[in-house]
Amino acid sequence: MNAHHRYQEIVVITGAGAGLGRATAREFARHGAHLGLIGRDGHRLEAVRSEVEALGARTVVVSADVADARQVEAAAECIEAELGPIDIWINGAMTTVFAPLHAMSAEEFKRVTEVTYLGNVNGTLAALKRMRARDRGTIVQVGSALAYRPIPLQTAYCGAKHAIKGYTEGLRCELLNEGSRVHVTLVEMPGLNTPQFDWCRSHLPKRARPVAPVYQPEVGARAIYWAAHHRRRQLYVGVSSLLTIWGNKLAPGLMDRYLAHNAVDGQQTGEPEDSSRADNLWQPVAGDRGARGRFNAEAHSQSAQLWASTHRGEIGFAAGAALLLAGALLGGRKRRRRPLLSRR
Repeated sequence: MNAHHRYQEIVVITGAGAGLGRATAREFARHGAHLGLIGRDGHRLEAVRSEVEALGARTVVVSADVADARQVEAAAECIEAELGPIDIWINGAMTTVFAPLHAMSAEEFKRVTEVTYLGNVNGTLAALKRMRARDRGTIVQVGSALAYRPIPLQTAYCGAKHAIKGYTEGLRCELLNEGSRVHVTLVEMPGLNTPQFDWCRSHLPKRARPVAPVYQPEVGARAIYWAAHHRRRQLYVGVSSLLTIWGNKLAPGLMDRYLAHNAVDGQQTGEPEDSSRADNLWQPVAGDRGARGRFNAEAHSQSAQLWASTHRGEIGFAAGAALLLAGALLGGRKRRRRPLLSRR
């Protein structure tokens, strides 16, 4: 992103009403961005608006279902009319169903795909329509380590994230072929402490939870902000994402067996699920849940791996300096020893 856009940039976030999207809105507002917030629940969007405007952001909120391409396009048009040309578009909307595949209906699987995958495509189409014409802009795809290594009980969600990775990599090649300056990046998330585990649909006997280790959504938000301002093709968040992705590349069969034995219980707490609770598959659940879920006690607020990934230049410089210093010290020792050898 050009430096003169950095502190007055126009940023669109889908899925902005809660969880990672809400934490991301706060992160960009703290850095001076103006925000277009898209989500289904107008009341929650107004709550986010209050938070980010208190931080100085001009804000437009649009209630829309990302699964409907016409609604997403209308939202983009509204945001640009109010705020100006969009610099950054963040595709963060998602939903899931916690259940074995055989316990899901075809309609449930389709809906997860429409929101999580096609909602991402619809956002990207709306962004590209504007960014390609101006030959600038950044699209941030909120991905997941589960795009590389699917787990049991979330087959629809994993499939959607896998599809996002696939079409995004094809799009990146198209933009490179055009010589376009529009940048597309994937930010691969670990398990985050968001409200989704209390309002996504579940057919499990116990309450759903993220796979450990769990990170606060603000960790993901900082990663998204960094990725939006650096031309990295993808960014892994959390050591668990790094190990999951590389573990699957090196030993996929072993990962199958490991997850078969650990990831079913690992996605459930010891508390029974309330089968009568409302879920957000078709309609938003009432109430403002904020950005964080109920796993604060175990959620990490920092990631050493993310810091290292976003400071590769500094780490490389420090490592090179250390090697040069070590070489100089060793060379000095050898030179000091030579007179002793010559006197023998």
